[in-house]
Amino acid sequence: MSGQDRVPVIIDVEASGFGRGSYPIEIGVALNDHTTHCYLIKPEPEWTHWDKKAESLHGISKELLEDKGRSVGEVAECLNEILVGQLVYSDAWGFDSSWIGKLYDAAELIQGFRVETLRKILTESQLDTWDATKESVREELALQRHRASSDALLIQTIFERTSAFSSGAS
Repeated sequence: MSGQDRVPVIIDVEASGFGRGSYPIEIGVALNDHTTHCYLIKPEPEWTHWDKKAESLHGISKELLEDKGRSVGEVAECLNEILVGQLVYSDAWGFDSSWIGKLYDAAELIQGFRVETLRKILTESQLDTWDATKESVREELALQRHRASSDALLIQTIFERTSAFSSGAS
């Protein structure tokens, strides 16, 4: 298996909130070659739920979404184009898969990729070293913002580092 084959594609979603009525506002992807893609999403007119606590975490305002966000159709098409036929992983599968589903429902498009929980491919050894590795990787990458593509790259890098630890590689 080549190195890229062992690197999972990671998807991360930032949302308007955490409860009922919340919707995706940004989707980020880290591909197995470490390139990232990030899409701000302009809310649909019926998407009105907004949680200030969530905004304080991701730093994305409603005004930014209105100004710079892309339509649900455009984002869904872009994701299908870069992820067609792939299995991608999320560290928050329950939330992310429902928000991705909401995006595709609103766009009236069929999702062209599958999303699975990252836990399915993590070993016990990886889980044991995850938190400590997360802190060192966060410092090393010097990620300044809690945004979807940054989070996806962070998760992907932690996965790689913890895989190296669990396999005994350096």
